[in-house]
Amino acid sequence: MKSNTRTIYMDSNRYCVIMAGGTSNSFWPVTREDRPKQFLNIVGTNRSFLRVTYDHFAQIIPKENILVVTITRYGDLVRSQIPELPEENLLLEPYSRNTAPCMAYAAFTILKRNPNAVMIASPTDQIIMDVAEFKKSVLDIMDYAEEQDALVTLGIVPTKPATDFGYIQIQRKKGSQEKDKPLKVKTFTEKPDIELAKVFCKSGEFYWNSGIFAWKASVIKEEMERFIPDVVAVFNGWENCLGTDKERAFLEKTYADCHRISIDYGVMEKTERAWLYPGNFVWYDIDSWETLYNNLKKDSSGNVIFADNQLIANDFRNNMVMTTNSGKMYALKGLENYLIVDTGDVLMICPKDDKQFRDLFSSLGMPDYEVFR
Repeated sequence: MKSNTRTIYMDSNRYCVIMAGGTSNSFWPVTREDRPKQFLNIVGTNRSFLRVTYDHFAQIIPKENILVVTITRYGDLVRSQIPELPEENLLLEPYSRNTAPCMAYAAFTILKRNPNAVMIASPTDQIIMDVAEFKKSVLDIMDYAEEQDALVTLGIVPTKPATDFGYIQIQRKKGSQEKDKPLKVKTFTEKPDIELAKVFCKSGEFYWNSGIFAWKASVIKEEMERFIPDVVAVFNGWENCLGTDKERAFLEKTYADCHRISIDYGVMEKTERAWLYPGNFVWYDIDSWETLYNNLKKDSSGNVIFADNQLIANDFRNNMVMTTNSGKMYALKGLENYLIVDTGDVLMICPKDDKQFRDLFSSLGMPDYEVFR
C-alpha cells in the first residue's frame, strides 16, 4: 500500500495529542509525586519521555497543532521541557481521570478550532527504536482515519509472550492480510498471564496495544456520545467555554463530576469502528525498572549503568545502576541481578525482581519498613 519512504508535508488538518498526565511512581525513588516518569530522563537520551515524544511528532505534525494534556500541577514541568509549546496548546486537567475524559477535553478543544481535524493521540512512556518506520506508520494510520470514519490503533507485532502489555486480536490471521493495511479488530485483552500470552503469540492473531490512536475528532466525539454519554454529559457547554476565560471554572466543575474511565474500556472495546494498523518498528512500553533494564543496551557483563560518578565494580553482573548524586564514589562487589539507585536523599539497593519491596515504598512514600539505627 505504501512505500518505505513517505514524503512528509505538514497538513493543517492534522493534530497530535500527547497524554502526559499520569501520576505513576513506578520508578521510585527517581520518580516522586511531584515528578512522575514522563518528565524524567532515564533512558540515556538526555531528554525526558515527554520531550522525546514531542520531538517525534514535531517532525510530521505542525508544531502549532501539537497539544499536551496533563494535570494542573505538572503544567510548569511541561513548560520547562517544551518551552516552544503555545500556552493555548497546554491543556491542564484539574484532576487525573484516566484517558477517556482526557480525550474528550482534547477532542472538543480541537473541534472548536477545526471541525475537519484528524487526531493522533499518544502516551509518553515508551521506547521507539526505528523512528523513520514509526513516522511512516503514524502517517499511514492518519491517512486511513482521514479517509474512513474509523478509530485506528497502532498495534505492535509481539516479539515475546509479554505479560506487561495489553493485546488486541484481529478478525483474521495476519498471514491472510496484505501487509501495511489496517485490520479489523475483534477483541481487546488486558495484561494476560504468561500461559495466555503464549497462546496469543502463537496464534498470530494478536498484537500489543501501543495506546496510540488516530481518528477524526468528529468521529471520536460520536463514539463517546454513544458509549460513554455520562462523560460527554459533564462536558456539556464546552462549545462556549473551552478556549475562553471561562475554561478553568468550567473544567473544575466538569472534572469534579467526571468518573475515571479509560478510552480503551469506554469506547475501543465496544465500538464497531475499531481497526488496527500493524506497526513494523521496535516498541516497548516502559512501566517498571525491569522493563527499562530489559530494553536498554548492556555492557559485556550484562550491566546497565547511568552514573556520572566514579564507579569501581568487581564480580558485578546483570545489575542496573542509576545515580543522580554527584561527588560520590561507588565501590561495588559480588552483586548479581540487583538494582542500585542513589538520588542523594535515598539510596535503594534491592534485587531487580523484588517489585513488592519497591511498590511498598513508592505507594506510601517513606513507610516504616524495618529501620536499624
